[in-house]
Amino acid sequence: MSDPVVRAVGLGKEYPLPEGRLRVFGGLDLELASGDVAAIMGVSGVGKTTLLNLLGALDRPSEGTVYLDGEDLYAKNGRELARTRNRKIGFVFQFYHLLPEFTAAENIALPLMIGGEGKDAALARAHRLLDGVGLADKARLRPSQLSGGEQQRIALARALAREPKLLLADEPTGNLDWKTGENILRLLLDLQSRTGLTAVIVTHSENVAKYCGKVFMMERGELKRIEPPARS
Repeated sequence: MSDPVVRAVGLGKEYPLPEGRLRVFGGLDLELASGDVAAIMGVSGVGKTTLLNLLGALDRPSEGTVYLDGEDLYAKNGRELARTRNRKIGFVFQFYHLLPEFTAAENIALPLMIGGEGKDAALARAHRLLDGVGLADKARLRPSQLSGGEQQRIALARALAREPKLLLADEPTGNLDWKTGENILRLLLDLQSRTGLTAVIVTHSENVAKYCGKVFMMERGELKRIEPPARS
């Protein structure tokens, strides 16, 4: 078996309260290899998004750590973490988070320019990515001129702009009708099969989990692997 791309060891998160602390979960372990597509399921409020934020270094754990591509994320300082997120992690959210004042191409090019790539080269790559998600003709449009499914495809292209090791998706189809959401999942898996990236999808939907090779259930502060739901 190849070395894991992402490995969480003894991961835990607590939040302070006016009296005491709220323990969301603790002692979680997770290991995914290159090319794994994993779903994390569970009811709302169980801590799925918190776990995703820790895997993606958007928040710091109260205990344990995360290794990405062999590096201990939480041994890094804030600037180093930001650089790692930009280079190695792609994020897709339920509500897209596209910048309304920029075109589709500019939204995709932005993380490349933040990473130091020149504007012309970044936009050229953005146009190639738009072609890859079937939106080459939408490059000059702003988010308000696009459908929800189109915006999510652009968000996916943006997440893949720097060819990340790890793609993290938080309810990526939750704001879409199922037919559109299914198309997004098929596109994600097609891109994953061509690039070999590792993906973690947080979802409450069995329909989404059916498309994932590994499925984990988060319940009462524990993470357990379960059998993927059967496709009908």
